[in-house]
Amino acid sequence: MRVVELAGIGPGAFGATVLSDLGADVIRIDRLTPVAEDTVTMTGPLSRGRRSIALDLKTAEGTRTALALIDDADVLIDPFRPGVTRRLGLGPEIRESRPRLIYAQMTGWGQDGPLAPRAGHDLNYLALSGALAMMGTPGEPPPVPLNLVADFGGGGMLLVMGITAALYERERSGTGQLLDVAMLDGVTMLAASLFQLRRDGIITGERGRSFLDGGAPWYRAYRTADARYVTVAALEPQFYRALLAALDIPPADHPQWDRSTWPKLTGLLEERFAAEPLSHWDQQLTDLDVCYAPVLDLDELETHPHHMARQTVSSTYGLREPTPAPRFSRTPARIQGPATEPGQHTTEILAELADRQAHVDLDH
Repeated sequence: MRVVELAGIGPGAFGATVLSDLGADVIRIDRLTPVAEDTVTMTGPLSRGRRSIALDLKTAEGTRTALALIDDADVLIDPFRPGVTRRLGLGPEIRESRPRLIYAQMTGWGQDGPLAPRAGHDLNYLALSGALAMMGTPGEPPPVPLNLVADFGGGGMLLVMGITAALYERERSGTGQLLDVAMLDGVTMLAASLFQLRRDGIITGERGRSFLDGGAPWYRAYRTADARYVTVAALEPQFYRALLAALDIPPADHPQWDRSTWPKLTGLLEERFAAEPLSHWDQQLTDLDVCYAPVLDLDELETHPHHMARQTVSSTYGLREPTPAPRFSRTPARIQGPATEPGQHTTEILAELADRQAHVDLDH
């Protein structure tokens, strides 16, 4: 399977990386003259496993070369705002002469609606989805939870899912289709369980008062004596009882779902965890079914026993990066190549296109 990726930051690049890890032949079309934001994701793990050609898509020659590449592609990833590829001569209309092409449009707001032409980023999509309003401490602004939720969860992962589903459908119909992948839609889908919990009255619009937003003493993070942090997520009653027992706190004195007892129990747990360093809690709690984990820094992953056992971080090409996921029993995913510099394979790819055209001319 060949994927042509129009270079962009964030979810489009991540989706192309996942597809490469899963075995796709990915060619990225970079700007002939890169702009500053390209360097954010174009020289690290989100550029691995593909080849890059640098083109000026504002010229007729650049557009012709891009279309020649797309002729051999199964998938085109468009990471731009609505209308940009049309102005470049690479809009969805190109599918008319390429009926098997899966044209995946990756945007924040979607292809239509009043916000479609507007700029935005992860935090904006998360805010408009309603999910951000449920995060954080009462009386304070919502936190900024990195850019994992909308960019990569609701964006890049949804892009990969849509493309693979469209490829599967094409095996039956023989025809590709146009995908409208919006981060706003994806984040809203990720919040499906919150819709039910809100409907059932289990969570409210008040932050820091429910069992998933830090309000419950048994589902939050605590500071340790050495200024590190641990997490407990003892949601089920058996894990809750085991957690309190391990901390010498009588479970009967603190009914798990009696919210009136939560402030007192929170104080007790804060005292317990603050009395010992992180290493103590690792030794005492790791091997118990109490839903415990330390808060690790990225630099600590390679030395943590579980990460080491599963090799979730690798340095295949000298760059420390996540190992491909998920794990397949028969056809394992793999990193197909090192990080790619913009335009690194321009000469090679142009030579392949010229060779292909020569064969086409001979056939005629």
